[in-house]
Amino acid sequence: MARLFEYGRLTPVSYAGDITPEEAWKLLSENSEAVLVDCRTDAEWRFVGVPDLSTLERDVVYVEWNRTDGSHNDAFVDDLVTSGVTPGERPVVFLCRSGNRSIGAAEAATAAGIAPSYNVLDGFEGNLDENRHRGGTGWKAVGLPWKQS
Repeated sequence: MARLFEYGRLTPVSYAGDITPEEAWKLLSENSEAVLVDCRTDAEWRFVGVPDLSTLERDVVYVEWNRTDGSHNDAFVDDLVTSGVTPGERPVVFLCRSGNRSIGAAEAATAAGIAPSYNVLDGFEGNLDENRHRGGTGWKAVGLPWKQS
């Protein structure tokens, strides 16, 4: 629980916890059973880019937590299962734009028995800076592999 308090959470969470992008990469690199789920929208995948796990000889799983139109994907867990992310004991790492939607995704997955499920802090693009721009933190900013789709 120390990490949860370190990042400002004052209450326990219903998923395995928050990890940095670097910790996510380390987990994916060291555990061949670990899965990365990008839960952003199709538009974000197409226009912003996607994580690249090719050096790990693995693919990213793409399942929208919310649809491009902003509506929630009520079939999220079913879509995970259809994509091969099934209940059981293997690490599942959820990534969104800034680390907010992926919390809900990790909670839903954990509730469905898909665990341990982790949230990637700062997501793919990071939080807004003082000029309301993204890109100073997150997966891309720390230099982890990614590509335009």
